[in-house]
Amino acid sequence: MKVEIWSDVVCPWCYIGKHRFETALEQVAARRDIGSIEVVYRPYQLDPTARTGQAQPVVEAYAKKFGGPERAAEIIDRVTSVAAADGIEFRMDRALRANTLLAHRLLWFAETHGALGLQVALKQRLLEAYFTDGLDVGSVDVLADCAADVGIDRDQAFAFLSGDGGHGEVIEALATAAANGITAVPTFVFNGEWALPGAQDVELFERVIDKMLDNEHVASGVGETCDV
Repeated sequence: MKVEIWSDVVCPWCYIGKHRFETALEQVAARRDIGSIEVVYRPYQLDPTARTGQAQPVVEAYAKKFGGPERAAEIIDRVTSVAAADGIEFRMDRALRANTLLAHRLLWFAETHGALGLQVALKQRLLEAYFTDGLDVGSVDVLADCAADVGIDRDQAFAFLSGDGGHGEVIEALATAAANGITAVPTFVFNGEWALPGAQDVELFERVIDKMLDNEHVASGVGETCDV
């Protein structure tokens, strides 16, 4: 089974959805043979217009997008609370909103040049960098450090990001998402056939995984997706 997850590294529901999906996978694997499941992260940009090389405190970006600091605070408080209930630490008071194209290029590199599972590890590190560490995930230096944290040669990552490798492939993948009607993230696509949008509960992810393993149809529910 192949699961493609359309996601952005600055999307709070993508982080929460990743955690819940992985928890569901572990729980399914504990009670049945799941065989070989390939998980691949595909790119999506919540804000493709964000300036390259110019990070902005997320509290300011949210206030501008959602109509003021009070509404921004409400949104941040909500996602922080949900994340905490799932055991994830959000420090959005220090998060820096940045253009994520470079991050998606690095994820493409990890998928195409690394061992199985390397891209998933890098995705986790990038989410931590943004949501917990307050790092600029639009910075080549920061991204190269994150790559090194998961076992990618830092100099190789830096050189790759300093060029244009993977740019065309990421742009094409972004266009594929739009062509397939993916307008919010996370969206989980199973075997290229069945799409499950949103940061679903662990129990629903379990049911979907079980059904796919049994070659049954997936009944899609609607969970929390990201426009923040």
